[in-house]
Amino acid sequence: MTTHTADHTDVRATNLAAVLRFLRAEAPCSRAAIATGTGLNKATVTSIVGDLIGRRLVRETEQTQNHVGRPATLLVLDGSSYAAIGMEISARGLTAIAYDAAGDQLLRWHRSGPAADAGPAKAIAALAALARRAVTAVHSSGRDVLGLTVGVPGLINYEGTVVLAAGLGWRDVELGKDLVQALGRPAFPVLVDNDANLGALAEHRYGPHTGSTNLIHLTGDTGVGAGVICDGRPLRGHLGYVGEIGHLQITPDGPLCGCGRHGCLEAVAGVPAILARLDPAGLPDADPQVGTEQLVRRAEAGETGTLEVLSEAGTMLGRGVSVLANILNPELIVLGGSYAALGRWLLPAIEKELADDALAPEAGGCQVVTSTFGHDATAIGAVARSLDSLDSGRLPAVSALRS
Repeated sequence: MTTHTADHTDVRATNLAAVLRFLRAEAPCSRAAIATGTGLNKATVTSIVGDLIGRRLVRETEQTQNHVGRPATLLVLDGSSYAAIGMEISARGLTAIAYDAAGDQLLRWHRSGPAADAGPAKAIAALAALARRAVTAVHSSGRDVLGLTVGVPGLINYEGTVVLAAGLGWRDVELGKDLVQALGRPAFPVLVDNDANLGALAEHRYGPHTGSTNLIHLTGDTGVGAGVICDGRPLRGHLGYVGEIGHLQITPDGPLCGCGRHGCLEAVAGVPAILARLDPAGLPDADPQVGTEQLVRRAEAGETGTLEVLSEAGTMLGRGVSVLANILNPELIVLGGSYAALGRWLLPAIEKELADDALAPEAGGCQVVTSTFGHDATAIGAVARSLDSLDSGRLPAVSALRS
């Protein structure tokens, strides 16, 4: 009996997920269209849609579909009851984004600081304060929080501990545990993930390359990390440490990296490293985003020194990209964050290195492109991670408890 119940529950969740996926892609649509598009029978679709309407996750519109026979009432996702919060902590500062269950943005906040030398305790206190503000805003809109996920540039284990975030100066920081305590042990799940992993999830779910089954998102605003979508699923590895390409040693005689070694990709081609090579008086290091914007203006003005530094950084990145292409054979490598803003100057050198160093003909079909999300990719991916439970067919209780 127990096994039968578990199997029935799994089938129900799978069917729910199929209906929600179809609605996200095709709404407004009819029950009949859902049945045709998912392959589920009409009775199953009717039952599932009724459940989703009862939980205020789907609603009927006043639109009807005109065709031969009885008019069909159309359905859309309902975002009035639930929302997910995505956050990021990086050298740029703190970001919070919230989307409702229908995919509409409710808020987007960014604040600078605290600086890396402020230490983990102050950073977590600031993060918790912003998180509480976001939770309050979601509740004030009449919605419950489905989950909160934080992206961090570093090694994150499955317990939510930041094992190493060299760009932030963090080692063995129990961010997940500390944040749960700071939020008063909320009823909703609090997750911590690598920033590049979340960026890859954003590209896979919502970007112009939605549905690409083999995709890598490369970010370098704090550390250099690679988030990997492999055969349509996030690649996480044994302990969750996938994608730390920033500590691939590109040149043994290179500059000292925050991890304690010399010549890491992060130390020669991370955005802070690029900025540090240029005139510190002209490019403030307090806010990497401001520095990147000034760097873009210098490059657009054709400053020789700036163009040389960007070309050299592109070459170093290209070596790292070639390693990824040779090992994982992705369809796309997406340059995110500040790399996207600098893409027009980085891409020629990256593409040359990829063509020279990739073993497969035509780099195994790999293309390098720039993200359209800018600096929001991690936080958007964090929202998607918090919506995972819902999108996989695990529905919240009818009367979710607020915290």
